[in-house]
Amino acid sequence: MKIESNSVVALTYDLYTTNDGEEVFVERADEEQPLVFLYGVGMMLPKFEENLSGLAANDVYDFHLNAAEAYGEKDPNAYAELGNETFEGMDKPKIGSVLPLQDNHGNQFRAMVIETSDAGVKVDLNHPMAGQNLHFIGKILSVRPATEEELAHGHAHGADGHSGH
Repeated sequence: MKIESNSVVALTYDLYTTNDGEEVFVERADEEQPLVFLYGVGMMLPKFEENLSGLAANDVYDFHLNAAEAYGEKDPNAYAELGNETFEGMDKPKIGSVLPLQDNHGNQFRAMVIETSDAGVKVDLNHPMAGQNLHFIGKILSVRPATEEELAHGHAHGADGHSGH
């Protein structure tokens, strides 16, 4: 079966960032712990899915996404100052730590601490991979039709269609 909308895909990948001509290894999904997802429902980067379209089990792939096709360019305005009252009763976070935050609409996101001062903490709200070109190399392990339950839930329940819940 070829990858198409509403199919469940299990794959391996090695992810690298490629900036200034240098490739840096970021993460891996291997055969023991593959990436399993419901294709075509907006879970993955659109250009990532586009590059996998029509592939089948045992096919290998190797493609690049520029920053705009991946997590976007860095937004120079996506920074916020969090006052000391935010951290009342706890230690002030260290530079480089990632904070789980929530906006007024209940949307959860992560911000990286880039500066601390007597007034509070400055955080970068950009996605950690914003501004980075990505290089994916991997292999399709399996492709199958999604079950009715997976389609109703909007996500895959594992490579074989079963999850622990």
